Amino acid sequence: MIKNVYTIGFMLFIATMVVFFGMYFFGMNTDYFDNTMLINSFVMPVIYLAGAYISVNSLRKAGIRMGFREGFGRAFKPMFVGGFLSVLTMFLFLNFVDPAAKDLLNFQYLERQKIEMDNEYNKAKPILKTEEQKAELETEYQQNKSRISHEMIKDKDFFSFRQFSYYFAAILVFYVILSTFFASFFRSRSEL
Repeated sequence: MIKNVYTIGFMLFIATMVVFFGMYFFGMNTDYFDNTMLINSFVMPVIYLAGAYISVNSLRKAGIRMGFREGFGRAFKPMFVGGFLSVLTMFLFLNFVDPAAKDLLNFQYLERQKIEMDNEYNKAKPILKTEEQKAELETEYQQNKSRISHEMIKDKDFFSFRQFSYYFAAILVFYVILSTFFASFFRSRSEL
């Protein structure tokens, strides 16, 4: 039986929400932002890779001939549906259901940026030899420090609709690359 790409997309959405709410309920701590970044970098691509594989492979196992376009569509559509529903649900949840979680993520994001900036500054400072270089480093450090100070960004929302649109655009690039790979690999051999 050939699985419907939209059904697979909905299953990807459900899997994403299980991971999202699992992290929300069991992983909200001082490393919440870092943990969500790790999950988005390593767990979610594997889940979406599996969804694309199931979608394309089910058509191939049924013996239906597939060109590049069909393979691309079979891989891309479920990932798009699952990703779009997931990003939309996360946006609605973080902005309307639990804005405190969004505030925590914003705060931890800023703290991470400050720590990285301080680490880079502390690594570069002993290496520099001339007073000019040290003065330039100090000026850049102070500018960056004021740029991410709480007063400058207290009303900045890193999880707004605009930011989620940017995130989804980046995710779409991943989907296109993955779909191109699947379409190239699974197309019928007679079309080579």
